[in-house]
Amino acid sequence: QLQLVESGGGSVQAGGSLRLSCAASGYMGYGVYCMGWFRQVSGKEREGVAAIDSDGTTNYAESVKGRFTISHDNAKNILYLQMNSLKTEDTAMYYCAAGSYAASSVRDGRCYGVGEKGNAWGQGTQVTVSS
Repeated sequence: QLQLVESGGGSVQAGGSLRLSCAASGYMGYGVYCMGWFRQVSGKEREGVAAIDSDGTTNYAESVKGRFTISHDNAKNILYLQMNSLKTEDTAMYYCAAGSYAASSVRDGRCYGVGEKGNAWGQGTQVTVSS
């Protein structure tokens, strides 16, 4: 079972930066891994923010393009989300997610896969951006 633990959230003023980390441990079955970051504001649906495929292909939600960067350290198995030029509307709980598939792709800031073999979610880390 794959376990994901996020860190790096906090409070920052608009225009500032934060870097989220997601440490992965365990195993989620043989397949193609795809990982991503989601965020959710209370009372609203969870939305995809950024995703990265096993071949390093990345994709971002329109609202964060040019400001956020997703990356994965394969050696340490840590997923990152560098967030720059933060806006008050970026305030949300941020979740790390991973899926193992027979095949996957990324669009709309999230992973899409077929033949899912497993998925995992982190517990979330709060990001608060003040004006």
